[in-house]
Amino acid sequence: MRTLVSQLTTTFVDDAIELVKGFGKIIVHVATAPIERMANACDVGGVLARRQSARRLRAMMKAHHPRSPWKRSLSPFASLHYLT
Repeated sequence: MRTLVSQLTTTFVDDAIELVKGFGKIIVHVATAPIERMANACDVGGVLARRQSARRLRAMMKAHHPRSPWKRSLSPFASLHYLT
């Protein structure tokens, strides 16, 4: 049986990790926003819009398959993979 102190410590550490992850996502979003705007402005043929809609469709189809926590991308620029 876990003690109250170990349970509080685990909860605090888990919350601190999630807080850091949240701040990290905000920083990455702010850093990549100008790149996203330039990419969307240069997308004359609508290629990025088609790729994004296809990605959303795949995500909806895959929603009932839970994602493994070990398959996370380590790069903060992984969300820009469709620009290549």
